[in-house]
Amino acid sequence: MTTKKLSKKQRTLEILSRLHHLYPDATCSLTYQTPVQLLVATILSAQCTDERVNKVTPALFARFPDAESLGDADILELEELVRSTGFYRNKAKNIKAACRMIVDDFNSVVPNEMTELLKLPGVARKTANVVLAHAYGINAGVTVDTHVKRLSQRLGLTKNTEPVKIEQDLMKLLPQPEWENWSIRLIYHGRAVCKARSPECDVCEIADLCQMKI
Repeated sequence: MTTKKLSKKQRTLEILSRLHHLYPDATCSLTYQTPVQLLVATILSAQCTDERVNKVTPALFARFPDAESLGDADILELEELVRSTGFYRNKAKNIKAACRMIVDDFNSVVPNEMTELLKLPGVARKTANVVLAHAYGINAGVTVDTHVKRLSQRLGLTKNTEPVKIEQDLMKLLPQPEWENWSIRLIYHGRAVCKARSPECDVCEIADLCQMKI
């Protein structure tokens, strides 16, 4: 069967297979040691590169290594430590409040359930999905960042623009054990090949499966 005759689900699974081959060792790019550090790093990654976040977090976690210290942190010091990630006042406020809630309401343990994570300030489904998948090995959904949104639209797998609706579309097309694998590998491909302004379609190994080319 030619790629043009594949159903959307078959095409999605073939894309996933090729991405596995292209990026066999792909994993979360954020540097962390504990679930709370992953939570904080993911909050900081909003509208910021993982590379920049990884330059900020060593000093941040050396000063405030856990939920207790982050929850008690001086807000001005916290703001200064995360300043270069952008939107630093809001991020610092959310990190402090989320960690305070983790200490007070969850016995200093980052929750491992979606509904509980979403109660934390600054945590939406994207952050919760990352924490559940990489801290706890739980595939509760598909992480939709800017790369996943852009590539899933270009590939013709969703017509939606809202992350939650894009996630719902992708969850229907992918087997649950592959939900986070899809996100991570699509992010790698978005960084390397299918870039926002100048996608390198001539060297793309999934171009024949893409609605931009079909």
